[in-house]
Amino acid sequence: MNEITITIDGRSVQTREGEYILNAARENGIFIPAICYLTRCSPTLACRICLVEADGKQVYACNAKSKEGMNIVTSTPTIEAEKRAIMEVYDVNHPLECGVCDQSGECELQNYTLEIGVDSQTYSIPDTYKPAQEWGLIHYDPALCIMCERCVTVCKDMIGDGALKTVPRGGDAIEATFKESMPKDAYAMWNKLNKSLIGPNGGDTLDCTNCGECTAVCPVGALVSSDFQYTSNAWEHTQIPATCAHCSAGCQLSYDVKHTSISHPEDKIYRVKNEWNYVSLCGAGRYGYDFENRGVTKDETAFAAAIAAFKKADTIAFTSSITNEEALILQRLKEKSGYRLINEEARAFKNFLSHYSEISGTSLYGGNLKEVHESDFVVSIGSALKTDNPNARFAMNNALSMNKGAGLYFHPINDPVIADMSKNVTQINHVPMMEEAALYLILDLFGDKGAMPSAVSEYLSGFHSTKTVTVEETVDEKVTETVVKKVLNEETGIEEEVSEQVTKTVKKKVAKEVEVDENRLLDLVSAPAKFSETLTKYLAKKEHFSLMVGPDLYTHPNARNCARLVALIEKYTPFSVTMIPNLVNTLGVALICDLDEKGGDYTIGYNTKGDFTLSALGDGDLDMPALNQQEGTFTSIDKRVNPTNAAVAFGGYELNDIANRLGLQAKLTVDYTSQLPENAGYVSVEFDGLPNYYTNGGEEVRGYLLNVQSYACNGDESVIIIDESKRMDNDVVYLANPVLQFTPFTAKAHQLDSKGGIYVSQNYCDAKGLQNKDQVRISSAKGELVTTIIVDGKINGLIPYLPTFDTNINFESLCERYRFTSVSIQKV
Repeated sequence: MNEITITIDGRSVQTREGEYILNAARENGIFIPAICYLTRCSPTLACRICLVEADGKQVYACNAKSKEGMNIVTSTPTIEAEKRAIMEVYDVNHPLECGVCDQSGECELQNYTLEIGVDSQTYSIPDTYKPAQEWGLIHYDPALCIMCERCVTVCKDMIGDGALKTVPRGGDAIEATFKESMPKDAYAMWNKLNKSLIGPNGGDTLDCTNCGECTAVCPVGALVSSDFQYTSNAWEHTQIPATCAHCSAGCQLSYDVKHTSISHPEDKIYRVKNEWNYVSLCGAGRYGYDFENRGVTKDETAFAAAIAAFKKADTIAFTSSITNEEALILQRLKEKSGYRLINEEARAFKNFLSHYSEISGTSLYGGNLKEVHESDFVVSIGSALKTDNPNARFAMNNALSMNKGAGLYFHPINDPVIADMSKNVTQINHVPMMEEAALYLILDLFGDKGAMPSAVSEYLSGFHSTKTVTVEETVDEKVTETVVKKVLNEETGIEEEVSEQVTKTVKKKVAKEVEVDENRLLDLVSAPAKFSETLTKYLAKKEHFSLMVGPDLYTHPNARNCARLVALIEKYTPFSVTMIPNLVNTLGVALICDLDEKGGDYTIGYNTKGDFTLSALGDGDLDMPALNQQEGTFTSIDKRVNPTNAAVAFGGYELNDIANRLGLQAKLTVDYTSQLPENAGYVSVEFDGLPNYYTNGGEEVRGYLLNVQSYACNGDESVIIIDESKRMDNDVVYLANPVLQFTPFTAKAHQLDSKGGIYVSQNYCDAKGLQNKDQVRISSAKGELVTTIIVDGKINGLIPYLPTFDTNINFESLCERYRFTSVSIQKV
């Protein structure tokens, strides 16, 4: 968008052409009240309180777009009268229970009532009985609802669930006299408010992915966490700025902390909050917050045993649920003592980046989730977006809904959540091992054949053939007919029949032979019928293209080829590429640590089983702090180094204590923040110098962005052909987690505490003669395990999945590196 200058209340400000006046004002620190509008979502005009005058015409700031030279006035007598009347209407029959309301102290109804000076009431109407409703993790009190529709909007435009809608309220109509006596916008708002409430889109229950974003955006206490309700007051909390410790999105959040009780003065996390105008949380981030390792003290005997174990060990195995600083400590220990560092998922991603760099010439991919949000054509390959990285799904949905976008989703498992995002998204459910075909298809459809390596373009040409087909075509044909008319003979006065020839045009269907291009890549990826026509429709007027690739590619048997294909796509097509790291700090570990393929004879496990185990889950030989008990940084999918802070205290030993005893020297773990490797893109900056906030204009001021490194390439851009014999057309199982789960730490949180099993669709049960809670034996070439059937309503098709969050399910006994494994499943 072009930069323009507009005037607001006599002040010249810079904004972008077409930007909403409300956003332009916010970016420049000018206050315009607004209750219904959400940045990144479509305007609803539900509250109408953002009235302004633009070039002498009264408009809504949330919906009116800026133009060069526009003059805006935010306050006139007419506007102030409307605002006053609107706020009076909002206060009609609103329960006077502020003393116990969960939103009290941060309630926008309270704030605007005071801001606009409502100190008396002009309007009234008989109230209706509106009982509270429980929607699982969410409590809805319709008596408190002011029908701003933020919840409906964010669920549709940002999250993609579309699980909420407006429903009839029932009750008396507004007296007709009010239409003449009160300001027109206030009357229109009241008329809508009086007719509607919020309700689930699928009946009496809320059918969604339980992100809880509706509770975050609610300006009053109508939608709240069922768990948080009536447990604490907002003004009692200390807000600890942090970064979510689960997936790689690196979402900014704050932990709301206060003492547990009078008899237990230790701090407790009561909830988390997010800057919902700029970042959305998934349910794991919102509800999976209390995974801390509580009640730990310094056990000197266990610590001495840990030091002895380290002196004996030759291997350290660990997960990516660690900070950058801890990763650097492990790397320093490797350099000092020669430990082998084992982290298979981070090593797979590190290798994938390395192979990608062979062609791209850069250390990191070029895209990020912000670019996905701003795209109008999005493709996802190799990721179960819904659970691998929910914010990647939110970004794709936001692009589809806000940018009139379209998208393609390549994955073997059919996902109804993806299908429900938009009518302009097509799922292509290829069989496992055909991810390369999907990448080749993107190169074929969008690549510059003249610029890409000739061997690649020739290979792609080999998938095309010409076929003569007969099609039915409608043509215009002139037909001459004899028409008999009755004409009055004026001389005799008698009607006579007269014939005349009439020529007219008629539509006629004719058979026609035409040559069509057949692309066998479409067959390899199991593209749906009429895909080419659908794609042509999708691509009309599209300008900004994003490709997201995920963990299915990193552990693919041909991961090197997949990585090189991704680099070719980024180089020779219009797509910006974003890679989805597996866990919160997979990217950081991949950049900081030299990782080994095989361990040795004696292993220290850090949050994974070893001969001696360090664990923040409370199940090891020495207790360690969880990520919500640590200061440090994570490296996110957006290549941003984000700070996090300790929400609650930890009384035991930390990895830094062990490192110091083994010869490293640092007073605090965060002393390593400034030492993170610059040759991997990190910047030498002290931890306390890292910011963690968003500006009013939505600019992310958190930590810093990695410096992307450039490499000299040798010019080799060769890739290998698809081995079609490797197709996995037999029964397979997939490694993934259900909605709300990522690791044992999410499962530890009290609201998300659950046990895993093998997750299947209802289609699968019907096809295999199984039922929910049946015990089954799953066998592969590697081994077998027995577990329980869990029917998951958020998948379709015949591919089940096994979780990694439940440590009691030994998925490694079945699976190799690739996320899909051929299996047989039998009822026990």
